[in-house]
Amino acid sequence: MNEEHVSEVWMLFKQYMDKKQIEIAAEKYIDMLADHGVDDVVLQDAMGMDAVLDDAIIYYLDLDAIDDED
Repeated sequence: MNEEHVSEVWMLFKQYMDKKQIEIAAEKYIDMLADHGVDDVVLQDAMGMDAVLDDAIIYYLDLDAIDDED
């Protein structure tokens, strides 16, 4: 799976999700991808298509902690 697939699948299903649950769904989606072997680099490269997905990737990769240390 590449970064385009990550974003495309998310955007396909996002439109059918309950708006109140979208953030948790994004986090669970990213967790599932990671559990199935999608590289962290692929996840990071998928950023930029959707803000909710970006937030879930940032949370999973703990990018805020890295940025704060610099």
